[in-house]
Amino acid sequence: MTNRVKRVEMSVAQELADFIETRALPGTGIVPDRFWAGLSMLVHEFGPKNRALLETREKMQSQIDDWHLHHRDAPHDNVAYQDFLRDIGYLVPEGDDFTIETPQTDPEFASQCGPQLVVPIMNARYALNAANARWGSLYDAYYGTDALGDLPDSKGFDAARGARVVAAAKAFLDKHFPLVAGRWADVTGLRVANGGLFVSGTEQTGLMNPAQFVGLRGDAEDPDAIVLKNNGLHVIIDRDADHQIGAVDPAHISDVKLESALSSIMDCEDSVAAVDAEDKVLAYGNWLGLMRGDLAETVTKGGQNFTRVLNPDLVFDAPEGGTVSLKGRAMMLVRNVGHLMTNPAILDRDGHEAFEGLMDAMVTTLCALHDLQKTEAPRNSETGSVYVVKPKMHGPHEVAFACAVFDFVEEVLGLPANTVKLGIMDEERRTSVNLKECIRAAKSRVAFINTGFLDRTGDEIHTSMEAGAMLPKGEMKSQAWISAYEDRNVDIGLRCGLSGRAQIGKGMWAMPDLMADMLVQKIGHPQAGANCAWVPSPTAATLHAMHYHQVDVLARQAEIAALARPARLTDLLTLPLAQGRNFSDEELRAEVENNAQGILGYVVRWVDQGVGCSKVLDIHDVGLMEDRATCRISSQALSNWLHHGVVSDQQVMDAMRKMAAVVDRQNADDPAYKPMAPGFDGLAFQAGCDLVFLGRVQPSGYTEPVLHARRRALKDG
Repeated sequence: MTNRVKRVEMSVAQELADFIETRALPGTGIVPDRFWAGLSMLVHEFGPKNRALLETREKMQSQIDDWHLHHRDAPHDNVAYQDFLRDIGYLVPEGDDFTIETPQTDPEFASQCGPQLVVPIMNARYALNAANARWGSLYDAYYGTDALGDLPDSKGFDAARGARVVAAAKAFLDKHFPLVAGRWADVTGLRVANGGLFVSGTEQTGLMNPAQFVGLRGDAEDPDAIVLKNNGLHVIIDRDADHQIGAVDPAHISDVKLESALSSIMDCEDSVAAVDAEDKVLAYGNWLGLMRGDLAETVTKGGQNFTRVLNPDLVFDAPEGGTVSLKGRAMMLVRNVGHLMTNPAILDRDGHEAFEGLMDAMVTTLCALHDLQKTEAPRNSETGSVYVVKPKMHGPHEVAFACAVFDFVEEVLGLPANTVKLGIMDEERRTSVNLKECIRAAKSRVAFINTGFLDRTGDEIHTSMEAGAMLPKGEMKSQAWISAYEDRNVDIGLRCGLSGRAQIGKGMWAMPDLMADMLVQKIGHPQAGANCAWVPSPTAATLHAMHYHQVDVLARQAEIAALARPARLTDLLTLPLAQGRNFSDEELRAEVENNAQGILGYVVRWVDQGVGCSKVLDIHDVGLMEDRATCRISSQALSNWLHHGVVSDQQVMDAMRKMAAVVDRQNADDPAYKPMAPGFDGLAFQAGCDLVFLGRVQPSGYTEPVLHARRRALKDG
């Protein structure tokens, strides 16, 4: 049983109350009575409004279901469908053009473009790694991945591979920091004179663009490091004659470090399994440590223990005198949960669980006060802002509600209006079709919009569940609505004035072991006009950063804005139906087993181990980054095929049992793993089955209600 204490008409889990009163509040100037009174008002006054928004979701879904049931036997009429969506308020009128008014965004949002990480905040080591991923070694990234076309031999240092790495890194320098004469491979020395960088080799020369040189460390005649800049991103060339690499390098260059993850989302939502007060305190505590700057974690590596902490800022000498300071950490955002879920950490005056998103709004902003009140660097935000990503919002009314919540939170915590900047995840269909009005609803707060293909596909399937059987999951990416969705997100963002003021983001590269493929494909995101795009690891951030040296995103955004591309709402609302397609037995088997394996591979760790995001082997033993969004697609896809009789209950259950054994084999080396087969009676397997067989009736097709219920049951014993 959870020990509880009374706080202003609320029953609060003791551990959460202790965290607030002994860790989060001290040093902020906010007294406990003020905080608890404010949180109680938030829970009791905004809770009913939150519940009404969820009821609107369900009402609209029911109306859409009825429309499809009445029109299922006729060819889909997109014009009539849009008229219907307007009649029920799903599509809202689009107002006049406007420009966002968000004040005081940091450079990472306004002017710098680069990779973005998303990490589970409940894992302190991952959170610290992500925060410190502002800088990454290009040498290490090339050496340790398949970015050069193959993987390293694990038996120790391979000098030949090391030479290939150095050659690739210097080719990068040649491309983006070219010399007036010669190549970086020919450089034998570096010096700084009269504010400029000079290199020696076959001849004395310098940078083709002298303005790219911005700093140095050490003796100007033989510097230990130099700093270059291109497209707003910095590169550090380290020199050390005693280093294993530097000793054999003609210029003693020991590493090339890239400014990599400009920003990092510390996630309280899709990538964590937080179901009670214990989990929430862990999440809030790590966020507090990041905001205070004192989060630390003991790490064991190579048989040695060391303490990982936040990196300091980097200071260099400026070419013309004085110093240049570069941030040592990624700009940190916190992703709150959406409007759907409640949490037993707080019960309201009637004994009902409080909405978790309301808790997150108040507590994560409270924790961020510690950063706002620092009097000296390093600070997360130099402009005095707090960055909150708000996921899974359905349409402009829900965005407006989120803004009203933060209006209230700022008032309680004594913050200036619009201190909290909002990230809008464009991942639900009602947000996509009304994106301009969603941005308008947050025009004084919005600092970030981002496409989320995975959740967006899950919502696409669920919203149109009664329209008919959907195409296989793998064919979704080639459908008209996907390209319209990705293009509209950029086009509307640009028309609303986000360029130079806020981020326009793109989604995750989900295969952390396939970096060569990422280098080929993910340049498409900056070319599409995205300020940032998600990557699965700090190493991937370093490799993806090279794309932003190739593409000047702000210039590319100006080119796209001048194209005046069509809005393509009709394409966006084109349903991805199988249109009476007859699938072969092999196609059905492969699709069902692939989805079943993906669901179970993710769910078994979520329920049994509380792991909300991890690299999960797919049916072909390829590691994929999985979170609740990927699980939502797979479960909704199977639910849709079951509902329309494409496959039978028995076929799906047979596949679930078969894939449980496959997942067991894939996890055989994990000592904490509990096999699902042959009993098929564990909570994890039951959760996987619920997601499929009860998927059609889950709110918006979300996985959270099922996963939370089974995880709580396991934790409660």
